[in-house]
Amino acid sequence: MGTLKVNLLAVAVVGMALAGCQSSRMDPVSTAPAPLQPAPSGSVSQSQLPPPGGSNQFPTAPTTGNATPAPQGNTQVAALPPENAPDLTASSVAGVWNASMGGQSCKIATPQTKFGQGYRAGPLRCPGELANLSSWAVSGKQLTLYDAAGGTVAKLYSSGQSKFDGQTSGGQNVSLSR
Repeated sequence: MGTLKVNLLAVAVVGMALAGCQSSRMDPVSTAPAPLQPAPSGSVSQSQLPPPGGSNQFPTAPTTGNATPAPQGNTQVAALPPENAPDLTASSVAGVWNASMGGQSCKIATPQTKFGQGYRAGPLRCPGELANLSSWAVSGKQLTLYDAAGGTVAKLYSSGQSKFDGQTSGGQNVSLSR
């Protein structure tokens, strides 16, 4: 009986092996795809490009004279900080600030968590443009507040111990204090 099982097993293995060789998967591809027709090509021409911006690559420098004040509008940002404003460091700005803008107040958290163009910022129930605040950065004497898209929300400068003053990009006065 043991020999019969071995023989049946051998027949089954040989049968399966032969059946595997009969598979159409192993046949060479008998029909090759038709060759692609070449795409028509246009003619190539060559010519000299004009110099960029004409002969003068630089814009005309502004002239000195009586400067006219910038008009009030959505693109106005605070002027440069005064000469006596101290240089700022990230550690001098980090913390929680009381913000006031247009008679309304809120709090702004300025942790030193890297984000965007500087550090993450968190407005806490702030009105208007300050509600869009997402990050902050310092550069020299200037503290700049940014929205999530990297646009400037406000520019401020230190106006005293633990106090910043400036304007939003919409032209509203804004102050931070502790």
